Amino acid sequence: DIDMGITHVIRGDDHINNTPRQINILKAMGATLPEYGHLPMILGEDKKRMSKRHGAVSVMQYQEEGYLPEALLNYLVRLGWSHEDKEIFSMDEMVKLFTLEAVNKSGSVFNKEKLDWVNQQHMQAMPAEELGKKLKPYVESVLGVDALPGDQSSTLTGVAELQKDRVSTLKEMAEESYYFFKAPTEYDPKAAAKQLTEASVEPLSTIKTRLADLGNWEATSIEETIKATVDELGIGFGKMGLPLRVALTGNTKSPALEQTVHLIGRDECVKRLDNALGHIASS
Repeated sequence: DIDMGITHVIRGDDHINNTPRQINILKAMGATLPEYGHLPMILGEDKKRMSKRHGAVSVMQYQEEGYLPEALLNYLVRLGWSHEDKEIFSMDEMVKLFTLEAVNKSGSVFNKEKLDWVNQQHMQAMPAEELGKKLKPYVESVLGVDALPGDQSSTLTGVAELQKDRVSTLKEMAEESYYFFKAPTEYDPKAAAKQLTEASVEPLSTIKTRLADLGNWEATSIEETIKATVDELGIGFGKMGLPLRVALTGNTKSPALEQTVHLIGRDECVKRLDNALGHIASS
């Protein structure tokens, strides 16, 4: 500490017991004493010191799970410190506002649900283009997609925009967005049994033709086309929307249908509809 010119020693309160001994050693050497600060420990849900049995892991594992660095730091800072009622802080705000005097005196309990919420808040606040760039390595590692279809940046940006309100981490975003990058190789059995039936052949065949011929490939035009087709066939929207969603994504869960169709792209949608119709014919 003397050689390095250490001026402040800030560490966990489990080091309080050895601090007097270190102070005496420094005094005996005629050194200038640094300022000492001892922070409360992070606790598990049982209010005992956080350890591996509570799920404590390497910081790199949080990166692998898809947490943003600024979100993890925000959560850790807020775990033992507060500033008024503010919960979400940018990096600049943390640097500007943090003071040791405002650090909690007692230990705080680590709560993964709260970390997920903080991470989601940071993802929602991030521009979609920037978030899409951060999503790319998770798409590659989680989905095994090396070459994304079409314009990589626009696809990633689009996925980030559609999914950032629906998921908590980048890894979850990649997992929930596989159908934007890869055609489903199989359908959810229950969804397929209910939605990909003989009754859905006419709706799917008709919308396939309409989408293939659609001049303006925008979400609003796609939505109008789907609604017009539903009206023309005299069926409820669910008789079109649900089979179409299953045909394109493999299940019944996705963002707004017209946005999903738009981002998947015309040629890919037509191809997936052909596959779904083939599945019905062979069932």
